[in-house]
Amino acid sequence: MAVGVSRPQVLCPDCLRRRVPAAVRRVLGTLEDAGWQAYLVGGCVRDLLRDVGPKDWDVATDARPEAVMALFPRVRPTGIAHGTVTVLTRGGPVEVTTFRVEEAYTDHRHPDAVRFVAEIEADLSRRDFTINAMALDSGGRLVDPFGGLEDLLIHRRVRAVGDPESRFREDALRLLRAVRFAAELDLEIDPQTLAAVGPNASLLTHVSAERVRDEFSRIVTSRAPGRALEVMRQTDLLAQFLPELLEGVGVEQNIHHRYDVWTHALLSVANTPPRLELRLAALLHDVAKPRCLVVENGERHFYHHEVVGAHLTRSVLRRLRYPTAVIDRVVHLVRRHMDLHHQRDMSDAAVRRLVRRIGLEHLDDLLVLRRADRIASGNKPGAVSRGTRRLLERIDRVLAEDAAFGLKDLAVDGHDVMRVAGIGPGPAVGRILNALLEAVLDDPGLNTRPALEDLVRQYARALERGEALPRPAPEPAEAAESATAAAGPDPGREGRDDHA
Repeated sequence: MAVGVSRPQVLCPDCLRRRVPAAVRRVLGTLEDAGWQAYLVGGCVRDLLRDVGPKDWDVATDARPEAVMALFPRVRPTGIAHGTVTVLTRGGPVEVTTFRVEEAYTDHRHPDAVRFVAEIEADLSRRDFTINAMALDSGGRLVDPFGGLEDLLIHRRVRAVGDPESRFREDALRLLRAVRFAAELDLEIDPQTLAAVGPNASLLTHVSAERVRDEFSRIVTSRAPGRALEVMRQTDLLAQFLPELLEGVGVEQNIHHRYDVWTHALLSVANTPPRLELRLAALLHDVAKPRCLVVENGERHFYHHEVVGAHLTRSVLRRLRYPTAVIDRVVHLVRRHMDLHHQRDMSDAAVRRLVRRIGLEHLDDLLVLRRADRIASGNKPGAVSRGTRRLLERIDRVLAEDAAFGLKDLAVDGHDVMRVAGIGPGPAVGRILNALLEAVLDDPGLNTRPALEDLVRQYARALERGEALPRPAPEPAEAAESATAAAGPDPGREGRDDHA
């Protein structure tokens, strides 16, 4: 790519000094005092120009890595083959990279080789987008050969440096980065750049699941997740790693919903706070509806979509290599997103069992998800239904009773069970504890040490006789628990099918 030499624009030097930490300024100064060029580059320049405090600091210089290492007492050769070392300062690490251009990208991710150069403009020409292809020196002079400043602050767009097709073929991760920058910074993607995304979408197969996951997580938790997800659908990016979501496009719902499954998911995400687990649950809570669709007498039903959806969600998040803790929390929210509905003739024991199934630690998040779900239906007044309000009032009452909702809330523990029953460690201890919890859920007044020890003796004798102990009654939807995420047929019609 031919690169013209840009005339540096002089910004406010005093403003620069106030925003750049002293440790970073010393890195620039040390390089300049030794006769080298030194510039802040990349995201830190973009953030400074937006009047946002950068999280990371990157410096570009014409000094070779060995020269940089000789100038600073504490340096790590973090990427020395590509010209990068990390200078360790009291203010934190500063990455220093030698000006370079890059050769072919055979694997569509990493350059086969790099070549060091003497001009900052040549170094900036290898970067992905114009908003990331600016450099700032210690005197506040901006080097901007590709118009990044205007793109950032005036045109408000993400535009590739040079030919977008070439930029995306070099590094396929840039396809997602374009969407992410637009979503995070509230920018549009330049039409020519956007037009190059779709034809190159399949190159995402060259990107590791972990890198796709990281970009996707930032997109989902961005300022404009719905708009970004729609761009990803239109450009076939989503089809490369989350095709299950696309099954909801155009799938009409029923009287409870104004929008199709896909649009409802986008609106749910947009009405959820920007926490990863909540946003993922909002996006995926109805992912199984297309597979659970049944039409009866002209009415559309989605029996047990929350059960099949939990299976699908686990499969999707495992494929994207999310941490187990994130997967478990999101799956639980998807599985339980239909639970906050008051049922007629619901006993206090049933309410306590519901709280146990949901988990006190998930109750607030589930309510947030429920509100977003309802708002995204498009035709329901209020953030929660009357039934949900009644249920929440009853939950508040049982919580005020100081009832037991888990084994840790019982007045006895496993050691007490072994002592009273005269047994050692083993499965019987857990069976007795769970039976005790069932008894206490029915009657919280039993949660005293004397009463529970009497029950321990009874249950121990029952086990000796080979009798079964009390167990939780199966939920109406339990018959569908064995349904796999790939199952298309109706897994049973005993449970709830949609939001009443």
